[in-house]
Amino acid sequence: MLAKRIIPCLDVKNGQTVKGTNFVNLRHAGDPVELGRTYSEQGADELVFLDITASHEGRKTFADMVERVAAEISIPFTVGGGISELSDVETMLSAGADKVSINSAALRRPELIDEIAQHFGSQVCVVAIDARMDVQGWTCYLNGGRIPTERGLFEWAREANNRGAGEILFTSMNHDGVKTGFANDALSRLAEELTIPVIASGGAGEMEHFRDAFTIGHADAALAASVFHFGEISIPDLKLYLKKEGINVRM
Repeated sequence: MLAKRIIPCLDVKNGQTVKGTNFVNLRHAGDPVELGRTYSEQGADELVFLDITASHEGRKTFADMVERVAAEISIPFTVGGGISELSDVETMLSAGADKVSINSAALRRPELIDEIAQHFGSQVCVVAIDARMDVQGWTCYLNGGRIPTERGLFEWAREANNRGAGEILFTSMNHDGVKTGFANDALSRLAEELTIPVIASGGAGEMEHFRDAFTIGHADAALAASVFHFGEISIPDLKLYLKKEGINVRM
């Protein structure tokens, strides 16, 4: 059985790590280069770097910042934000990323998933889905959670899977920054319907929430930001806890 992964996420705006609640009310959380180095040293399994306003502002992710973070870490590194064509993927991989995360661009032009998978391999392509639960069910959003679409979470995740995505990174906008636990029911359904790994995002507040994401949500990895950035949970302590709970993690 593959080890479950713990993934800190650096949401970056104007060169600084930020964190909000339900995708708004952002506050500064530190220097992304220093945080990346710390998480790598603490035993994080991977690191995700998201330039959270790139798509909204219609620009590309800052390759120089990606290079600086990549130089300080020794773990797999996923970069997202403003990636909309193959040349952007090439730029990020050249800057030191191992994978790219695509969200808005994939919703607007799903063929991008096929193109990345064919040119670079499925393992490079992480499809991030920001979705909010409303009266219609789970609705996918564009541009960092600003614009609702007609796409539902499960049918879009299945399409991304079938087009060649290597992983799905699902963020529940309802749970983001609230620290009451992940969207385990939705995660469990994704795990059941997809053939690729699912990364849980949005809602981590306690160590038990990570356990539940793995045991109830059947997620392959759990991603979090503020609980790590502000020292509420340390990655070594979290892994020790999960190990004691019978969950296979890399120590």
